[in-house]
Formats: sequence, structure tokens, C-alpha cells
Amino acid sequence: MFRTESLAGVLVALASPLQHDGTVDEPAVARLVEHVLAGGVRGLLALGSTGETASLDETSRRKILDAVVKTAHGRVPVICGVAQSHVSSSRAEIEAAAKLGSDAVLVAPPFYYPTDQPGVLAFYRRLAEHAPLPILVYNIPQFTKVVVEPATVATLAREGTITGIKDSSRDFEYFEGVCIATRDLPSFRIFTGSDTMLVASLAVGGAGTICGAGNIAPALVVRIYDEYMRGDLASARKSQDQLYELVLATRTSVFPLAIKAALHMQGICEPWSAPPVRKLDERFEAGLRKQLARSGLLRD
Repeated sequence: MFRTESLAGVLVALASPLQHDGTVDEPAVARLVEHVLAGGVRGLLALGSTGETASLDETSRRKILDAVVKTAHGRVPVICGVAQSHVSSSRAEIEAAAKLGSDAVLVAPPFYYPTDQPGVLAFYRRLAEHAPLPILVYNIPQFTKVVVEPATVATLAREGTITGIKDSSRDFEYFEGVCIATRDLPSFRIFTGSDTMLVASLAVGGAGTICGAGNIAPALVVRIYDEYMRGDLASARKSQDQLYELVLATRTSVFPLAIKAALHMQGICEPWSAPPVRKLDERFEAGLRKQLARSGLLRD
């Protein structure tokens, strides 16, 4: 049986391959899953921010998760992202994820209306009541405008309400605060969503990363983790430098268009975003292609 405490290393926040008309490209989902598994990753996140979950309708979300679970076929754990603004919709997403075979859910706090920490506590406690899957917190305040403060994370963790967190804030002080606040809970899983901070996050007690760049360069991200874990800090830093350059190249234009453009250049999926459908502007493509070539990420 899956246990959240076994999660560690590199997990990929999967892109959601779509066709030009906005429909799910299920064969491309399968190609992407096989691509990242070949790179040695230890888990998959479907329908996170890189997966454009907030821009996809219910039918598309279900198709994507189903395709990911079926392709993974139990080889690695599958986590499903949930980003809904109220409890009942979040519960429905968690129940659907369980039925489709997800192993856990990564749940963003409620957004749109401002909330305080008591509101955040109440939200996750309500979700955890009779929840069929383990819940991880998704801290991404640049999207939700809500910070799940370290003390709140620690309270929820000690209650058993949540079993882990993905922090995509890019705020290392926050990340370190979560590590300190939960240091006495060794089974609590703390992942950075900022792959440029992987070495630093491991140094302060992180379990690994759930990252977008893993779509494009899974083996590189895995190499950083492995080098650090075997104590080869010099090599880990050198590999981290390479990943840093790649990540910066994917931050052009509107997220996550550059990641999809890179996957298109690699022959994995089409470059289209969720509706309203668009792709990376041509003026950014040349620079991205050059970086992929320098990184050895394009097929001959």
C-alpha cells in the first residue's frame, strides 16, 4: 500500500498535452509519462500548475489523470493536483482522483477571497474529514494570494490532517521555516517546487522536488538529487548550474507556454495551451531552442 512518507527524490509536475482545439491528447500524455519515467523520476504530479489545472474543464481533468495513471501502471506514485475555491468542489476532485487511481492529492488553499490562517486551517480540516487519499498542501501564493504559514503547516501535520507540502513560493526563508517547524516529524514530506533551489532545499531537510523542468530534462534533475545524496556536492552544484540556465530559458512569456514549446521541440506533444488556446511567441522560440541544444536535450 502507498505511504506518503516513502515519497522522496524527483517528482515531475506534468504538463497537460493538448491538441489545437483544446482537447486532451491522450497518446501525447502517454509519451510524456514514458519520457519522464525513462529519466528516472520517482513520482508524477498530474494537474498541477504546470498542468494548467485551473484552466481545464472537468472532462479534460479526468481524461488527463486517467491517462497518467494508466500509463504509469503502478511503476511510480501518481499525485493529483486540486485547485478549487471552495470545499465541496475540492472534495469532488479528491473523490474523483481516488476513483481514477491517484495515490494522493496536492491541494491548493482556497483563492479569490482573502483568507486568514484560521480559514486555511478550517479548509484543510474539512477536506480531511473522510478524505479517501492523503493530502499534501500546495503553497503557491503568487497564484492563490494565500500563504500557508509554517506554523499552520506544522499544526495540520501534527494533527495528521496533511502528510506533506509542495512549496512553489520561491521564498527560501519560508521553505526553511517549514522544515524547522516540522523537524520533529520525520515522515512529513517537504518538496520544493522551485527546481533552481533543489540543492539548497535538500541541505535544509527537503525530501526532493516536484518540478516543471522535469518534463524537459528529467535525467538532469534526477542527477542533481543523486549527486547530492551520495555526498558529491561539487557535482551537484555543477548540475544545478545547468538546470538553472534551463529553467530561466523556460520563464519567457506566459507560463507554461515555454515548457510546452520545449516538449514540442522534443517531439513529445503539441505546443498548445489550455483554452484560450495559444502557443509560445516565435520571437522566444529561437532562444529556447538554443538552450535546449546546449543542454543536449534535442534529438538529432
